[in-house]
Amino acid sequence: MQPITTISFFKYDSLKSKFWAFKMMQDAHQYLKKIKGQTSYKLMGSGAGLGFNPLPDWSVYSLLQTWTSEKDAVHFFESSELIELYKIHTIETCTLYMKTILTKGVWNGENPFISSEKVDTQNIPIAVLTRATIKPSLLFHFWSSVPSSQKQLQTYEGLLFSKGVAEIPIFQIATFSLWENEEVMKSFAYSHNGHKSAIKKTRTLKWYKEEMFTRFYPFKVEGTWEGKQILTT
Repeated sequence: MQPITTISFFKYDSLKSKFWAFKMMQDAHQYLKKIKGQTSYKLMGSGAGLGFNPLPDWSVYSLLQTWTSEKDAVHFFESSELIELYKIHTIETCTLYMKTILTKGVWNGENPFISSEKVDTQNIPIAVLTRATIKPSLLFHFWSSVPSSQKQLQTYEGLLFSKGVAEIPIFQIATFSLWENEEVMKSFAYSHNGHKSAIKKTRTLKWYKEEMFTRFYPFKVEGTWEGKQILTT
């Protein structure tokens, strides 16, 4: 058995369903505390746009989970009462099953991701999760610098999906992005001027109290997003 990670996105349209989704940020814990094969989970809201954004997107929420095996994850999504509730209230859901390729850093003091057996990253889609806790004293400086590094995400060729998510808005943030392949992902990360500038400022100004970078191989997807398959596997 190989450990895997799943990330699910849930979309809501009506005011009533959005209120339900917000309430579930607390109520869903009772369903998630004891699940066979689940080793960790994070319930998160989202920000407007594609990447880091201090403004909330009340229509999208996410659930990140780590598992001892794909079998346990499949059983949860096929039989969970919680997932049935989400399906009733959402207009769309999408779940990606992923193997960890590389992970660095910590999330709330620990790293929940376990690297899978070596994955050949040539010609496969790549998912990236970047997550950080911003130092309170540097909040203004950080958020005033973010737009230049995020703007080009909207039109960057080879980006299949991107969404900013957060446990605690403003302070604890993350971006999940899905790319056609590793080459495209690295091109944006290391060649795009706005993103390179943000990396340099991160190292110089030490914005983060803690940070994490994790790269995944998404090998299966269930559901759609904006009416489309975001990944062909």
